[in-house]
Amino acid sequence: MISFNFYSPEQKISLPDWQKKSVHVSIKRDDLIHPFISGNKWRKLKFNIQAALAQNKNHLVTFGGAWSNHILATACAGATFGLKTTAFLRADIGINNPVLAMCRLFGMELIYTDRSAYKNKSALFETHFHQNPDAYFIDEGGHGPLGSQGCEEIVSSLLDTYDHIFCACGTGTTLAGIQHAVSTSGLATQVHGIPVLKGGDFIQDEIQKIHPNASPVTLHTDYHFGGYAKTKPELIQFIEQFVSRTGIMIEPTYTGKLFFALDDLIAQDYFKTNARILVIHTGGLTGFLGMYERFNLYLGQ
Repeated sequence: MISFNFYSPEQKISLPDWQKKSVHVSIKRDDLIHPFISGNKWRKLKFNIQAALAQNKNHLVTFGGAWSNHILATACAGATFGLKTTAFLRADIGINNPVLAMCRLFGMELIYTDRSAYKNKSALFETHFHQNPDAYFIDEGGHGPLGSQGCEEIVSSLLDTYDHIFCACGTGTTLAGIQHAVSTSGLATQVHGIPVLKGGDFIQDEIQKIHPNASPVTLHTDYHFGGYAKTKPELIQFIEQFVSRTGIMIEPTYTGKLFFALDDLIAQDYFKTNARILVIHTGGLTGFLGMYERFNLYLGQ
């Protein structure tokens, strides 16, 4: 069993437009768990690391893009628990940025991989580590049943009850864990996902792969702003206003789209009067670094 203490409160937040609509919004501040192993990144790693240790493996091998918060979290977790780490990087050789620099500082080995080879992650792992009994495979983003199991603890840790829970989603792993925990706990809470990719309906299928008998979640698929890591001026402007009014940092890839969607749904009177809403802040704030220039461009800096 690994020991890792963290702080993740449920913080009530009220903006004037939300008050007018008589809804009650709280944020699960998983972004406060750790500066680098933050939010659902830690939750999706927790049981993977426990499984690796139980199998006497001391080398975590994972996958991601050049700005991956998951890769950074894995690098830091490895350094924290005394494990080697390697990441297959979906990027051209020679690409570097602050996130990758921090990964190297935490001792992670980075293997640059072209997009064609990257599509078969199992083959990459087998080719490079088939003779290494210490290596443990963690899918991109911590995707899979063990990642979902960690995210179930979001629900079991709640101090209050809610009518709705909202979460941004890329692979559906976090959403699968939340929905499974809500269902098995007998809660009447409606679980909502904000896909950050185009064609986000596939998230429903991904949840079923992890939990075949899972009840459907509600997906709001019109808030991707062009696709993964894509953005538009209205999203950037919303983020600026939200952060300056609340003091809570969000970023354009995941949490910005999440809170934009919530704000828009509230404006459309989607919720009943006095609805109690919980928004999961999944961390990953270093993703903002990859959009710094676009952010300033849209704000006219």
